[in-house]
Parts: sequence; structure tokens; C-alpha cells
Amino acid sequence: MRLSQSLSQTSKTFSSDDPTANAKLLTQAGFVKRESAGVYSFLPFGWRVMRKIIEIIREEMNAVDAQEVLMPALVPIEYWQKTGRDNVEIGFQPSEKYILGWSHEEVVTPMGKQRIKSYRDLPFCAFQIQTKFRNEARAKSGLMRGREFMMKDAYSFHANQADLEKYYARMKQAYFNVFGRCGLESFYVDAPGGEFTKKRSHEFQVLTEAGEDKIFVCEKCKLAWNSELEVRKCEKCGGKLVEKKGAEVGNIFDLSTRFSEAFDVKYLDENGKQQLVVMGCYGIGVSRIMAVVAEVHHDEKGLLWPESIAPFAVHLVSLGKDEAAKKAAEELYEELNKAKIEVLFDERDAAAGAKFADADLIGIPLRVVVSPKTLEAGGVEIKKRNSSEVNTISVKELLKSLQK
Repeated sequence: MRLSQSLSQTSKTFSSDDPTANAKLLTQAGFVKRESAGVYSFLPFGWRVMRKIIEIIREEMNAVDAQEVLMPALVPIEYWQKTGRDNVEIGFQPSEKYILGWSHEEVVTPMGKQRIKSYRDLPFCAFQIQTKFRNEARAKSGLMRGREFMMKDAYSFHANQADLEKYYARMKQAYFNVFGRCGLESFYVDAPGGEFTKKRSHEFQVLTEAGEDKIFVCEKCKLAWNSELEVRKCEKCGGKLVEKKGAEVGNIFDLSTRFSEAFDVKYLDENGKQQLVVMGCYGIGVSRIMAVVAEVHHDEKGLLWPESIAPFAVHLVSLGKDEAAKKAAEELYEELNKAKIEVLFDERDAAAGAKFADADLIGIPLRVVVSPKTLEAGGVEIKKRNSSEVNTISVKELLKSLQK
């Protein structure tokens, strides 16, 4: 992608009163555009990051045998009336007949009912990656608290509680894998069930000063609890709990038979008796991951994307007006594209300082500079975004290192 032609452009100013790093940096670096409180457009840079997060999530969901579906965002109100959640204030109701989906238990449960006849049809899990809508009274903190946002939600169906607990453990590990691959250390936190279940749920929290949740973390075993629970010491090892600020990036719930009862979802067991299906649900905030990564991985100059979800692998910068250097930069851009290496090419007619400042702000892992000076030295100048070290290597060496 050529920076001069990109819909994503950097800005030195930031007009919003939102002090969070993700709101400021993602806007200034050209990743998102704020449309209104809690509603954002994803520009090319931002959507590239989102697609990489989505692909990581999809790979980990496939690894736990979840089947991808896509359910409607506009849900008939009678679905919600069956569970009594039609009057929950968290949802948007655009008409008397519909609610904009803020969760999809009411859709997936009757979907599962269509195929469940006997115990042989269980277990199974369905997931989707979709836009959600929530009537967030205090939309703030950039992408961390939105009215419209991207979410992965999964729903599992089981013959009994023991089977659910086995799958719950698999999904727990899958979630740790997702967040780890996105460059985040997450904590498994006991929390209330809210609108989903009377049982405890589990949140995945990332420690950050921008977080809106208070959690208590055990100094010994690193287990954690949401501050809404009255826990005085670690329930596992008895260790001291330390209060931290966290940002929730995912949650999992044991739904038990709440939704299967509402929709009369039953199966015939081995003895020919009808039993209620046991369910679990599992959510990840896709756009929230992007926001939390920005909160955790940045410095005073801008963003520092982990390689796994960076919008590009290389930020190629052409400096000077020398025609030979310009030609060399163009040729390298073509070589990188042919090698299928994702590259952002800053070929603009701008000062070196401005180009370097933009590269730091955007935060791509590797900056590669082509100039008369670098050509004279035998190649290109490379610098990792998270390092101050600058080196000159040949184009051949660069391509070899990027294709490993």
C-alpha cells in the first residue's frame, strides 16, 4: 500500500476529550475514525489489524471444533420474549418487532434445537464473528466501551454438566492462546454472571491503567477475582490479593439449562428419557482486543504493534529527491509485494523527520529506509520499532530475513 494513496492518514491533532491512549493513537495514526460516542469506522490500517485478530480467533475456534455461522443482527422480539430479556435496557429496540442483537443465545438455541434429537447429536459448538449493538450509557475509552463493536460469540451444547465442564476448560485454553498470540498477557478472573447466568462467570482481564475494572490478583498463584465478588483471600492457595486495574477482553459463562428451558431444547438419553440440554457461551471483544493492545503496546512516540497483528510487516520509507534512490525504493517495493510481504510504502514528498515521526506513530514492527546515503553504504537502513538500534544491510539480506 502506498501511503500517499491510502485512506488512512496520520494527524498531529486530536480533538476528542477522551484521554485514553487507544482513542488518541488509533485516531491520530489513521486506524479508526470516530463517528459518534462509541461508534467508529475502521480505516484501512485498522481493518487490517482487525482481520488479523479475527483470523487468530478463527484458528483457535477451529482447534476446539467450533463451527462458524453468521446470525442476523436484527432479531425478532419474540425470541427475546421467551427468555424475558426483551426489556433489558442494554439492547437497542429499533421497532416494536425487533431488537438489535447484543448477544445471540436467543437465536442460536432454537438453531441448535433443529438438529438435536438424541445424545448422539451432542456435543457441538457454533461461533460467529459479528457486529454487536449495546445501549451503552457511558460510551467512552475509545474502542473499549462502544455502542457498536465487533465480537466473537460462541455457544456450546452438551448432554450433561460434566461434558460442559470439559469443553469449558478447552475454551479457556483457547482464549489464553488468542490473547497470547495477540501480544497480551491475560488473567482468568472469577466474576458475576450478569444477564447470562446466576452462576459465576469467568472474565479474561489484561492489566492496564486504562482499564475500567477493579480486580484482585493473588500474589502467589495469579488467580484473580472481579471486585464485585466479596473475596478476601485467594480461594485456591490462601494468598494475599492485590488490587489492580484491568480491561476485560473476553468472558465465558456456564449457562446451565437457562436457555434450553426457555426454548424447550431436549434430547433422548441412552435410556430413552428426555433431558434438557446444558449450554455454555463464550465471548471475545475483537475491537476491544485492538484497543487494549494499543493501551499496552505504545510509547511516547506512538503505537508498537506485535508482529502477529501489525497492519504491515514493513514500513518502507523513501528519502530525498535523488532519482536513483527513488527508483531503488520503487524496485524494493515491487520485490516485497512479489514476495507477498506486507508493506506500507511512504513515497510522499515530505521531510525525513515527518516521515520518521509518522512511522513511529503508526507503529509497524520494521522500518526500512532507502536514500542516497543508504545506497552508498551498500543497501538499506533498518530499524525495529521497539529498538533504537539502526543497521544497514543489503536488499538480499533484507528479503532473506523477511521470508524466514
